[in-house]
Amino acid sequence: MLGPVTRGVIKGKMSQKGKALLIRGGRIIDPSQGLDEVGSLLISEGKISWLGSEEITPPRSNYDVLPADGLIVCPGFIDLHCHLREPGDEEKETIASGTLAAAHGGFTTVCCMPNTTPPLDNRATIEYVRSKAATDGVVRVLPIGCISKGRNGKKLSSLSEMTSAGVVGYSDDGSPVMDSGLMRRALEYSRASGLPVIDHCEDTRLTVGGLMNEGVVSTRLGLRGIPAVAEEIMVARDLALAQLTGGWLHIAHVSTEGSVELIRRAKDKGVRVTAEVTPHHLTLTEEMVVGYDTNAKVNPPLRTEQDIQALIEGLRDDSLDIIATDHAPHSEADKQCDFALAPFGISGLETALGSLMRLVHDNQLSLVSLIAKLTCEPARIIGDKHGKLGTLAIGASADIAVFDPSQDWLVDTKVFASKGKNTPLAGAKLKGKVMATICQGKLVYKDESVKL
Repeated sequence: MLGPVTRGVIKGKMSQKGKALLIRGGRIIDPSQGLDEVGSLLISEGKISWLGSEEITPPRSNYDVLPADGLIVCPGFIDLHCHLREPGDEEKETIASGTLAAAHGGFTTVCCMPNTTPPLDNRATIEYVRSKAATDGVVRVLPIGCISKGRNGKKLSSLSEMTSAGVVGYSDDGSPVMDSGLMRRALEYSRASGLPVIDHCEDTRLTVGGLMNEGVVSTRLGLRGIPAVAEEIMVARDLALAQLTGGWLHIAHVSTEGSVELIRRAKDKGVRVTAEVTPHHLTLTEEMVVGYDTNAKVNPPLRTEQDIQALIEGLRDDSLDIIATDHAPHSEADKQCDFALAPFGISGLETALGSLMRLVHDNQLSLVSLIAKLTCEPARIIGDKHGKLGTLAIGASADIAVFDPSQDWLVDTKVFASKGKNTPLAGAKLKGKVMATICQGKLVYKDESVKL
């Protein structure tokens, strides 16, 4: 049961520099503590200072109140895989706009991929992102460094330099590491650093010119396909290298039934591997491309219903550890062209929860499990170096998402905080809406219907 004795209170003098915030009467779900009860939560000095049932009075009286009756209160979501585009492609997204979009989606921590211009392959670029995030960002930004210099797959980046600069992993995302020897050396280094190699699994010799999933739909549309085996070959290779080296392999945006099975078997063998799946690969099929909608063009491509069911089963049995958005914003001009010329990518931070709640409403995934895959599970991958994340434990950073699991809303890209309006969900009705987001004790997003 919730209460000040069992859950505790931060010791010492409370800050008098402003009111604390009480989130009152919500259903508090925190998988990291096995907590699922109606109660209230007090935020003081940027941290969670008290949890209690509705009948118990908080340990102080000077606070504002955010009423949460009928709402879910959980740790802020953590996105291990997104693209903020800065530096270099600020017309698509900036750290400011991307983190605001994250806040609108309930995310309080985002890990940004290094395929920027210039790439994040050295201390200077990593420190630039951290500095911009400190001044412009509204949520926590943790950078990911390149595996190879310039992301060209020829020579390892200065991994130790970037590690000391605070990266949370290494990736050439968007460009697979085709050189097996280079991938082996990266995994060997990951064993020493304790950070994951985040792997974009794609055999580009099989995907040249590919535009969507290879199958009946691509044939009908006359579009060159991207076969599932192009992903699975690289998953198999890199799992073998992880087993050989003892390094930590994290497989990004898993999209096929075969990949899930390969990961499942590797875990059974004790290979150190974690894996993620995106909201769009869990909820959308290749049929979204019908009509040549460039907003449904993504890499890896949207697959089949059979793949979706395998991905959901992978979440249920923990073959797939987390959900990450792979938020990939593009300008409208980028996507308003011939399908073959359009870039790959879906803007996903602001639709993630609404998309994923479909799995809960359809009884394919429990609400607690969904929240775990967005909070404490990615926090385990990040580790404690960047603070106590993914939890509502007393003393932890007050990173909190408040959402209505039953509210219907229409996706209107005109009101997106992200510069990227590129989503195939434009105009769709989703059920499940973020109502407020708090990051490090600051209210960084509030739906207009929420009154303080």
